[in-house]
Amino acid sequence: METGVTTELYPPERIGRVREATAKAGLGAVLLTPGPDLRYVTGYEALQLERLTCLAVPAEGEPFLVVPRLELPAAQESPVGELGVELVPWDETDDPYALTAARLPKAGKIGVADRMWAVMALRFRAALPGAEQVAAGPVLRELRMRKSAAEVAALREAGAAIDRVHRLVPGLLKAGRTERGVGRDIADAIIAEGHARVDFVIVGSGPNGANPHAELSDRVIRPGEPVVVDIGGTMPSGYCSDSTRNYCVGEPPADYRAYYAVLEEAQRASCEAVRPGATPEAVDAAGRDIIAAAGHGEHFFHRTGHGIGLESHEDPYIVAGNREPLEPGMAFSIEPGIYPGPHGARIEDIVVCTEDGYEPMNVTERGLVVVD
Repeated sequence: METGVTTELYPPERIGRVREATAKAGLGAVLLTPGPDLRYVTGYEALQLERLTCLAVPAEGEPFLVVPRLELPAAQESPVGELGVELVPWDETDDPYALTAARLPKAGKIGVADRMWAVMALRFRAALPGAEQVAAGPVLRELRMRKSAAEVAALREAGAAIDRVHRLVPGLLKAGRTERGVGRDIADAIIAEGHARVDFVIVGSGPNGANPHAELSDRVIRPGEPVVVDIGGTMPSGYCSDSTRNYCVGEPPADYRAYYAVLEEAQRASCEAVRPGATPEAVDAAGRDIIAAAGHGEHFFHRTGHGIGLESHEDPYIVAGNREPLEPGMAFSIEPGIYPGPHGARIEDIVVCTEDGYEPMNVTERGLVVVD
């Protein structure tokens, strides 16, 4: 990415907001090892290694990044180099946990990254025996859940890229091909259309379409079978795509067409329920009630959606019981499904809550696509 784009996505002042949130939460510091939280705060996509890389953000004092000496050039060349954060390299014979602990409060609460390896958390516990470890996720959650304009632009770019892949799918689906073969071609297209990596490819044909998380298999796609295609990846920006569309190789079964029409109405209703102040629970209910009224309540057995950003699944979750009001900048999927067997369907768009409603990140046709 260009420097300006990097600065917009990972602004230097973000680390100051993390420090303020750390103090507000009553923590002495947060410790962020490689993962989405570290990248959110610094823009640094550090390698997950057995050697410790850790950003320490004290509630009082300056942040610093402890990094293996052999990873120092990568850290310096990353956006961290533009943040003014002190880099503290360590050598192979050093104890990086003791090195980090020496700069932190010896007592109180220390937030550790949700994705920190257990072995590292235990090493920090030994290095800071007087400090209570708690999850740092709640500190970062409030910041990460509300996307900036630059983050929304990155999600829009990701949505456009995965839309381009879906437009290629009809040319890949043919009776006689295996799910695995189609999935391999889709994975290649995800990279070709601008993603840095493939996160998942689901090609659920026939009865496999009734399994929301079906794995690619050697099952041969047959004439007249519906196929659920759920795909996503991560862009060079770090932001993710995720979209599900439905196809049928030849004329679909009549019962499938009937419940697919219900699904379209439900997905549209949940999207239209998105607005500031609405609850995720209400968004979930808007579509779920339609599905239940049509007699398919038992066939919709997962939440309506999940947040998305630097992770394909993050807060907020669109599910019954979540009454936290939506706010502008929150990004999440709307993906109701109906899975009666011997087939199933799911329609998924990423949407962003705006000042007066929502903006879809995916714009491809939501209707069933029949492939000759």
